[in-house]
Amino acid sequence: MKRAAVIGAGFGGLALAIRLQSAGIETAIIEARDKPGGRAYVWEKDGFVFDAGPTVITDPDCLRELWALSGRDMDEDVTLKPVMPFYRLNWPDGTNFDYSNDEPQLAAEIAKLDPADVDGYRRFLEYSAGVYREGYEKLGHVAFLDFATMIKAAPALAKYQAWRSVYSIVSSFVKNEKLREALSFHTLLVGGNPMTTSAIYALIHKLEKDGGVWFAMGGTNQLIAGMVRHFERLGGTLRLADPVASIDTLGDRATGVTTQSGWHMDCDMVASNADIMHSYRDLLKGSRSAQRTRASLERKSYSPSLFVVHFGVKGTWPGIPHHMILFGPRYKGLLDDIYRHGVLAEDFSLYLHHPTVTDPSMAPEGHSTFYALAPVPHQGKFPVDWKEVGPILEKRILDEVGRRLIPDIHDRIVTKFHYAPSDFSADLNAHLGSAFSLEPVLLQSAYFRAHNRDDHIPNLFFVGAGTHPGAGIPGVVGSAKATARLMLEGAR
Repeated sequence: MKRAAVIGAGFGGLALAIRLQSAGIETAIIEARDKPGGRAYVWEKDGFVFDAGPTVITDPDCLRELWALSGRDMDEDVTLKPVMPFYRLNWPDGTNFDYSNDEPQLAAEIAKLDPADVDGYRRFLEYSAGVYREGYEKLGHVAFLDFATMIKAAPALAKYQAWRSVYSIVSSFVKNEKLREALSFHTLLVGGNPMTTSAIYALIHKLEKDGGVWFAMGGTNQLIAGMVRHFERLGGTLRLADPVASIDTLGDRATGVTTQSGWHMDCDMVASNADIMHSYRDLLKGSRSAQRTRASLERKSYSPSLFVVHFGVKGTWPGIPHHMILFGPRYKGLLDDIYRHGVLAEDFSLYLHHPTVTDPSMAPEGHSTFYALAPVPHQGKFPVDWKEVGPILEKRILDEVGRRLIPDIHDRIVTKFHYAPSDFSADLNAHLGSAFSLEPVLLQSAYFRAHNRDDHIPNLFFVGAGTHPGAGIPGVVGSAKATARLMLEGAR
């Protein structure tokens, strides 16, 4: 039986390992942290359950497929519940916009902003459906290992004006500024600036419309736990709390992995779900070709980081939906500060996660669990001491949530903590503290992203946000499908 080592138990690593184990490859996952999940880590404090994220589950069929490979059903291990509305968008002037796939209700919401944009939205939806077919259904699970593959995809990319930004495309269909923001903010969920991210990412709208938005009861951590149970049921092994120190190579072959504890595994194939720069810079120090790739990766642009405030409060809030976007007074200017200027602005936009409105078990009775997330510049653009800046930004964010939603928030808080760019670096070895790896601009997409198989070491593979197709649960699960196909072809 062939043996494979997968570094990292994030969504990408787990999805890949399930595919390999289902196909008869003896697979071990080696995880640095004490729990699986990667960016989908979990904390339990004072009776509250706090998901690190991601918390927006779309395209559940891409997850169900992981169980179906061995004739099982995901419902054995995970309970998904639909979230409605998908998001409530709120602006400083008090305007609310409930975003969902309920067509009559969504049309009414659009008409409240501008009746003239109802028809424009329908035309945008047709565009989104087209890029979804080309960019997700046809190309989302295909590895781009050579430029010829990119050339074949070029006509479809050109047809949908992939060189334009999502915001630019949205603006060509609708005129109301709030609606433009409502239809373009999704790229922020995968680390992309709506003003510069390729219009192909407008496919997210169609992805959500068809598949819905879901929540795993108990939290995203329960989806991870279900994936682990299924992987181990198939015979796979998971090694926790032992960081990989090196991917061992001999000539142009990967021979195994060695951990910081000294544990070693010989194997036929190695796949890394670790941060792409960490993999090349630190785990492949002994490979000359890998160090050339590292130098190339260093020149690329990376997505911003995040500052997340987790807090548990007294009281329940049925009027606050599961997902909210609290827009600030600026849109383009704030994005410029985050992505271009590296400025921690006085204003911010927030994503507010309120899981207890769907699953009260994630907090003690009569209490609620929340987190508020603000995109911030990565450490390469904003190199500060987050131990000093963090408490200041935490208070400002909680003040804003209090001003707009929970007036006596500070009196109600039972427990709180924050997670900063420095934590992404320390806990996840994330290059520059980036929360999403490479920025999803056109010239860092598909072939121009990190390849799912190394160009010089044919039994070394990569999976996760830094590879094609990119970040987000469907993205990293899609990268696992593309990478698994390559690994299984090589194992024949």
